[in-house]
Amino acid sequence: MSNYTIEDYKKAIKAKYEEEINGEYSNNLSSPTPAKLKKLCIKRFQSNNNKEDLIAFESFFDFPFDKDKKNLFGDDELNKLEAVKRFLLGKTEKPAEDTIQLAAILVDLRPRPFREFIKQHEEDEEVLINDLRDTKFSNKFSSNDLIDEVEVENSIDSEVTSDIEEQFQSQSLESKQEEELEELEKQEQESIPTTTLVIVGDKPKSKMLRNLLITAVLIGLGLITYFDFSKKECIQWSGDHYEEVSCDLKIQGIGIFNSPEPYDERIINLRKIKVSDTTTFFKNEKAIIWYAKVGDSIEFFNTHGMHPETGRGLKPVTPYIINKYVRKQN
Repeated sequence: MSNYTIEDYKKAIKAKYEEEINGEYSNNLSSPTPAKLKKLCIKRFQSNNNKEDLIAFESFFDFPFDKDKKNLFGDDELNKLEAVKRFLLGKTEKPAEDTIQLAAILVDLRPRPFREFIKQHEEDEEVLINDLRDTKFSNKFSSNDLIDEVEVENSIDSEVTSDIEEQFQSQSLESKQEEELEELEKQEQESIPTTTLVIVGDKPKSKMLRNLLITAVLIGLGLITYFDFSKKECIQWSGDHYEEVSCDLKIQGIGIFNSPEPYDERIINLRKIKVSDTTTFFKNEKAIIWYAKVGDSIEFFNTHGMHPETGRGLKPVTPYIINKYVRKQN
């Protein structure tokens, strides 16, 4: 699993912003204002058919992009773009997730959104590791690196040689002990009646049975360990919560984002919850309930993140949402 976080994603957006300041849309980005960002937004989406980008647009503005109604940006939309401006200029440390996604689109960061950004870097890391394995003694390494590597290999060879010598000595000692035991048994066989030879002959069988039992136990433990580690490595959204599942499990349920995905402890505790007018929505004047629009209804969640079935960013609940969708319905 990738070690990249949302903080890495935000840094990548800001780095791309610094590049774009001197690029084609420098007039919109060099000294950004909500009005300039509005014009840039229209330019970016004028010929943009990317499904993820269109979802991010609708999540941010609460209405889908329509090129025939591109000038219907009012004061509310300009106020929202103020948050994007503050993020790009580094004036806010904790922007909302839909603000981050729209900023990534405006500076044309690729890959995007965040989950694609993680996948791309996972692939890059794997390629880099494979390259390092294949070019073990290439010119990419300094002479000091080669010396250190040779010393490590020599140390390993020395340890292996020592282990082999100890094993050889141990085998020699066991062989000598077995020869002495055979000689002793031979002497006993010559001095005892023939009827007792059956008892002496049972000793190798007992030893063989013991070895077989030990081998069977070790194999069983190995299989248990293997299946324990491999049976569940992914998670899947199941109605109102995430469940641990096998990565080979077929897609269940409805939604484009409902296929099994790598286990992520940051989202495993996400829950869809039911609320009422007695629900505690705020703590210390901060929202502790999050929501997302799905069609004409509202779905509530216990923490922030992305909607598991639509991919839209969850938003902190507001008094307006509570009055319109909770208290009014009750």
